[in-house]
Amino acid sequence: MTQAADYYQNNPLIHRGRRLGQSPSAWVRSFACEDLKPLIVCRGPIRKEAMDVYAEMGISHFGILVSEKDSIAYPRALAPELRSLTDSRRVHRVPDYTGASKEERVERINQIIRIAKDNGYDSIFAGYGFMAEDGEFVDAIEKAGLTFIGPCSATQDGAGKKDEAKRTALNVDVSVTPGIDNVTARTLAKKHPSREKLLALVKAEGLDCDPKLRKDQIISLEDLADHILYASYAKGIDLFSVEELCAQVQQEVAAMFTKYPRSRVRLKAIGGGGGKGQRILGAALLTAKKLDDTTIQQAASEAPGLVREILNEVKANGVGDNKNVLVELNIEQTRHNEIQLLGNGDWCIALGGRDCSLQMHEQKLLEVSVTHEGLLAAIATAGAAGKQAEVKALESDLKVLQHMEEESERFGKAVGLDSASTFECIVDRDRHFFMEVNTRIQVEHRVTELCYSLKFTNPEDPDDFFVVESLVEAMALLARHKKRLPRPERIVRFNASVEARLNATDASLSPNAGGVIRYWSKPIQGEVRDDQGISMLNPDTCQFMKYNVAGAYDSNIALLLTTGNDRLESYERLAEVIRSTTINGDNLATNLEFHFGLVNWFLGRNVNAKPTTRFVVPYLTLVGTLKEEANKLDPLFAFVQMKKQYAKRIEAAFPSNPQAARRMSQVLDRKGILITRPMERLLGNPHLLSGWLSMNTKNFRLEKGKIVWLRNPLGVLSETYEFLHMSYRPHKPAADNIWDHDNELLQESLDFYRTLREHFGLARDEYFKLNDILKQEEPQGGFDEDTWGQIRSAHFGYEAGLELLGMLFLIGENVKFWELRVEEDLEITIPDYLTDPDLQARMKKVLVPPPATRADEIVAACGGMYYSQEAPGMPPFVTEGMHFEKGQPLYIIEVMKMFNKICAPFSGTIDKVIMQGGDGTIVQKGQPLFKITPDEIFVDVDPIEVERQTRTRTTEYLNAVL
Repeated sequence: MTQAADYYQNNPLIHRGRRLGQSPSAWVRSFACEDLKPLIVCRGPIRKEAMDVYAEMGISHFGILVSEKDSIAYPRALAPELRSLTDSRRVHRVPDYTGASKEERVERINQIIRIAKDNGYDSIFAGYGFMAEDGEFVDAIEKAGLTFIGPCSATQDGAGKKDEAKRTALNVDVSVTPGIDNVTARTLAKKHPSREKLLALVKAEGLDCDPKLRKDQIISLEDLADHILYASYAKGIDLFSVEELCAQVQQEVAAMFTKYPRSRVRLKAIGGGGGKGQRILGAALLTAKKLDDTTIQQAASEAPGLVREILNEVKANGVGDNKNVLVELNIEQTRHNEIQLLGNGDWCIALGGRDCSLQMHEQKLLEVSVTHEGLLAAIATAGAAGKQAEVKALESDLKVLQHMEEESERFGKAVGLDSASTFECIVDRDRHFFMEVNTRIQVEHRVTELCYSLKFTNPEDPDDFFVVESLVEAMALLARHKKRLPRPERIVRFNASVEARLNATDASLSPNAGGVIRYWSKPIQGEVRDDQGISMLNPDTCQFMKYNVAGAYDSNIALLLTTGNDRLESYERLAEVIRSTTINGDNLATNLEFHFGLVNWFLGRNVNAKPTTRFVVPYLTLVGTLKEEANKLDPLFAFVQMKKQYAKRIEAAFPSNPQAARRMSQVLDRKGILITRPMERLLGNPHLLSGWLSMNTKNFRLEKGKIVWLRNPLGVLSETYEFLHMSYRPHKPAADNIWDHDNELLQESLDFYRTLREHFGLARDEYFKLNDILKQEEPQGGFDEDTWGQIRSAHFGYEAGLELLGMLFLIGENVKFWELRVEEDLEITIPDYLTDPDLQARMKKVLVPPPATRADEIVAACGGMYYSQEAPGMPPFVTEGMHFEKGQPLYIIEVMKMFNKICAPFSGTIDKVIMQGGDGTIVQKGQPLFKITPDEIFVDVDPIEVERQTRTRTTEYLNAVL
């Protein structure tokens, strides 16, 4: 297959672009969508993308839905897309998108349909959020005579619900994760343990069940119970209590622990998504000394509380809601891979894969393409380098990808897939297990469409075709033309792509809502940025407009993507994009620097490495240890102490030339800020330090506790300024730029060594040879004695003080930074100590210290919506006069659609609940919640003692590098 640019160049008559109605081909024109009239009922990057795609397709009659939380005032715009949509008649408002309860959800569905019909829309696009996978919503749209731009209600029911999808997968020979998909049916069958009792229940509740099922003597008790449950959902009644469901789940979990010892179990709501509605339990069993029934039952006892959390999180705790929860084996060494699917009901095509293993709290962070072309290129590169273990690992991935694509197409045809969906799998080395299907477009869909475009060819004429590069466009085409669309051919655009999710999270990746973006640099060449329109300038003033990051929605701000001929090139481009991005504001925290460190970690190891879903937390813990150690060092103090030692060196080096000694001392003085300024930046940000250490892994070695440079440290210093985006650019402010006099000194020194290398005929990486030459007292290279002396003294001066950079390597060595490594077979070794929950919790606080508080109060750990209880109707976690233990839940904060249970950092007694407003109240980070009496008295740290310890530790590092 050819690359996209070559393809278009070699086919000058190809119809490219989205205005199919303007094509000279009658067949192509027949697929125009200008008459489609969609209402966009999603938000975030996908809403802006849909608006852009529809406009490019020539669709002029489209509108958007905004909630009350989406302000239309420019200064506080949560919907920055409104800046480009000047026709207010195309903006429609609702209180919220989905409603807080089942009744409100039904009301909202009817309201959205009414808005569509009253305003002349014929279709609805729900993107990847809110109601995109709501079968009830889609069914209501279809019954109203409207078109849903996405999978139809039949596909939603057959594939969108996790339990139904798993049963379909089993029927079409798709590998599935071991577990139970009908715990609600088992709960009902246990409560009414015979066919006669179940049928009596149907009669007593007046349920509308298929008469054939009543007469079926072969159907299993659980299957009959399952059909009865669906009838109860239609009537809006419950046939068992949440307590009975929780007891059944606990029983099933205990059985799973017994069947699969030393394993954890995952609970998943059937209607969850995006990380919501999932919990894992059984961590204590992984390290338990003894696995007896008591230990297992104790671990399983966590299940009831987690079930309530799950149902509460996905809002499935109302009367008549489907409360089914999957109970699955948690595959520990897992990678999260998914296949992009597209179908029209007759055909189904797989469009390659995506590795989404780099995630935390079930939220994806970095997503990477997995394609046949990319893997074949990687195999060829590894083979040429003689890396046979890597070749074998990549060949295994290629086989797994092929099997996943085959199974996904089989599954898609089985459920009559008629739009875009995603087939998600767990990959464990050379095995894979089907997990679920997302019956919607995914957040990371661009990772696929940047790798493949779709060629639709006239069945009657192979020279008559059109090419589609957007999955949003493909979904519109399928919605408008259905089965008329022929099965497309996928065409390679790029072998690799990668996406970083820019989220409103702090350095520990905890949500950080409420900040304001005041500036965002422009995208650079090769960057694909989906940012909801935040970077759009004010249409009247052409100035950047501030944007409020709200806690009402998920934490995603934007998606940053790059492409490449291979994964290495796509990662290098992403590193450059992130390095060049400046985003700042008030109370603003993002994961931009986390991504920079992470991407450079892989660039410094191997971009083809196979991280599992367990990777990010240990990696983040390791970064925390860097921060903890870096906090102990003072580079300015180190420089002053180093100067004192250098005074003796200079005197010894130039005993008969005091003028040269004085000149050396002056040069060293000039270099103070040049060296310490980037060091302070790295020491102050452990994510940057992680990336820097990773990229410089091959630039040093340790010999008997001493740093030995493997390349010129001046080159490393220059690249450090580039790495930190502090290299000289006249237009940049001084705070973000190398200072003029420092840049002059740095360039002067680099020119000096460049000239010397050229004189001696040495390559850039032959630092050792040049260094050995410069150690010779006898003139070398044809220089006279006087010139040679000047050269050697200049060399001494230019390199003086650069030993300080070695302190950064020692930090990495002391915290065992390089023990988190990629093996030859691409598996990643995670040291055991990084999986210690206590260390992980402590390093989280090192990365982001908790808000300052008095000794007699507990304050909100973060901003968000406060809840005092686990679920509606449950007792509060704590009350006045209650004693609490360390680790005991105190309250829940809902922020950016995730529920965070906050546990006590120490033990004590609740003297008074000072939180005002009750459940559902918005609180700010650091807001006092409880007056308490701690069990232990906390003693403040003496700042004088802290400074003494810092200087002592700094001196130890300095002695190791000098």
